[in-house]
Amino acid sequence: MSTLNKICVFCGSSDGNDGQITQAAITLGDVFVARDITLVYGAAKIGVMGTIAKTMLDNKGNVIGIIPQFLKKKEVVHLGLTELITTKNMHERKLKMQEVSDGFIALPGGFGTLEELFEIITWLQLGLHAKPIGLLNVNGFYDDLLQMLETMVKKGFVSMENYELLLVDTSVEKLLDKMESFKTPQIPKWLKPERT
Repeated sequence: MSTLNKICVFCGSSDGNDGQITQAAITLGDVFVARDITLVYGAAKIGVMGTIAKTMLDNKGNVIGIIPQFLKKKEVVHLGLTELITTKNMHERKLKMQEVSDGFIALPGGFGTLEELFEIITWLQLGLHAKPIGLLNVNGFYDDLLQMLETMVKKGFVSMENYELLLVDTSVEKLLDKMESFKTPQIPKWLKPERT
């Protein structure tokens, strides 16, 4: 069982053009507040990111924003967060997100969202962390991506065990339940550090 006190959410800094995605962000924020889960995210006040943060802050939820210095200067940072952490660059930002979070959820987004999602899955696959990773598939947004992942399994580039590391659902509540039930996978012998 995983204790989920802080969850990092990867999502778009744009609103997109599907109202169901905005509604999913609001629902996620409401559920986090109800379950006393702290949001960890990229600290922006715009897009899907800003919607989740605003929802939580309006309902007295806790929100930790982590942003690299160069983005902070572009005036997209949310200044009303519970806590704001500034890093030197994007790499430090992702490392800090991983360190302070108990799990991760990806909502719809663009290149940055996918990059963050796949990096955190790769870290789990390599045994660099043992935290659950969820994909909230809003209104079929990730259907094509999931089909591509199935193709990667069929073609022998991703094992079924690693494919199943990504927990998927269309419901925020059900996704969180899956994440709470997540069991840390066995790290392959060849990936374990040698004793010296």
